[in-house]
Order: sequence, then structure tokens, then C-alpha cells
Amino acid sequence: MPADRSSLPGADPVLSRALLGRAAEAAVVAYLEARGVEIIAKNLRMGRLELDIVAREGRVIAVVEVRSRAEGSWTSGFGSIDSEKRRRVRRAGERLWQRRFKNDPEIDRLRFDAASVRFEGQQAVVEYAKAAF
Repeated sequence: MPADRSSLPGADPVLSRALLGRAAEAAVVAYLEARGVEIIAKNLRMGRLELDIVAREGRVIAVVEVRSRAEGSWTSGFGSIDSEKRRRVRRAGERLWQRRFKNDPEIDRLRFDAASVRFEGQQAVVEYAKAAF
């Protein structure tokens, strides 16, 4: 999990944010795999859009939006998923469905999930919402 880079002299806040995001995605992957969910892709590009995690749970494809917040943040990761973000994730998910899963007889549907990750020291705490939007 991430080291606290904000207290390092000369720490780059953009780099720190990227490290936090990667650590959050890794925590969600571990969370899903521990529950028997198959990870199909991470950081999947659909043109100019990106999907954080694409997973398979039985006959359902889950597109997972991962949001993280550092210790002491005023809002949760869930609170940061605004209507524009939901629209972009849905558009990318619809492209994925049309291009890859629409005609797959082993897949019934696509679902949009969200995961909020906060860090308590080095420990990641994952909150997960199925069919979040």
C-alpha cells in the first residue's frame, strides 16, 4: 500500500495521487479476487475513455469505477463520482459491451459497480457497491 508521500520534502502531488490511485485499484482487485470474481482487464482503454476494472462474476460483466481518498479527506470516493463521470463510464462500458460481449452466449448483462477506497495508514479499506449507477 502507499507510503505517505505528502510529508516528503519536494513530493510531487500528481505523482502521489497516481500512486494512491494505483494502490486503490490493486486493493479492489484483491478484494474482488478474494470473493471469486475474475478480473478481465485493468485500466482498459476504449478510445479516449478508460475503465478502471472489468470483471466477470458468473454471467455478469462488472465495470468497476475505483475512487480513492487520502486520510483526512472530507468526502468518500463515492461522493466524487459525479454525473459526468457516470456518463463517461457508461459510454465506455456500452462500447465494451458492443465490441466484446454483446454476442457472447455465456454473458447475460453488464453492470456498473463502484468502489471507494480509503487508506488508514498502510491499510486499504474497500467499500464496494454493486449496480451503483
